[in-house]
Amino acid sequence: MELRKGTILRGIGGFYTAAEEGTEERRTLRARKKFRREHISPLPGDRILFSAGEGEEQGWIEEILPRKTLCLRPPVANVETLIIVLAPEPEADLLLADRQTARALQQGMRVMIAVNKCDLDRDLAPRLEKEYAPAGIPVFPVSAREGWGLEPLREAMGGSLCCLTGQSGAGKSSLLNALMGLRLETGEISRKIARGKNTTRQTELLEKDGLRVMDSAGFSLLEPERDLPPEALKERYPEFAPWEGKCRFRECLHDREPGCAVAEAAGRGEISPARWERYRELLGEIRETWRNRYD
Repeated sequence: MELRKGTILRGIGGFYTAAEEGTEERRTLRARKKFRREHISPLPGDRILFSAGEGEEQGWIEEILPRKTLCLRPPVANVETLIIVLAPEPEADLLLADRQTARALQQGMRVMIAVNKCDLDRDLAPRLEKEYAPAGIPVFPVSAREGWGLEPLREAMGGSLCCLTGQSGAGKSSLLNALMGLRLETGEISRKIARGKNTTRQTELLEKDGLRVMDSAGFSLLEPERDLPPEALKERYPEFAPWEGKCRFRECLHDREPGCAVAEAAGRGEISPARWERYRELLGEIRETWRNRYD
């Protein structure tokens, strides 16, 4: 049986659309039952080996090649650059953004923040640039509606498999339309609850003009990791690295300990005090989850 290489673009109802490597072909595939037994679900972005069907018959996913990275929300594989889309409306959930940033950096992804709708508020992007600069995370102010700020973001996205993620209503689909010349459905903000409506209902790998981007549904909740020891969280904050080993206590978690070099750096403004406070909030959640991990 001849096996061919491909990449999954999307999956709906047990059927997967895959791009065959080296061709313009799009194949409709199903997954072998062995993946269910192994508790593995094929995901958009997965590189696969597949057998082609005869005529109109669908083919079969025979093997999922090793994944470089894995996102749980959105559920996608092999993302190299995670782009967190924030906006002044709905109000930017920076705690959610930090959860995503921590998980992405732990897997070796590059992380960027796109602040959309800057025509509504020109102060949010500069504030976030200051917060995230010590972590080495670039912030791109853009307006999909007005069409400005797009070229620097487009250049930064080139050459890697990207995923746009973030809150519902932040304008991910509008931004993709502006960046790639697409016509994805977009939604409006609910004026009563200041939340966005989900217009993207499935995750799909889109390719055009040298960009490869995962379009994914928005969300407002990301559960704590049950298997993350509290002492491991600080390793996911690059801005803490210059002060590691300089605290009074060797096992300092950079929370309330006396003589904490990270807390002192936040007090001097050398790292973002707001981001450090959000780190402490996440640390509290992770401590609670770690204590109850066997419940």
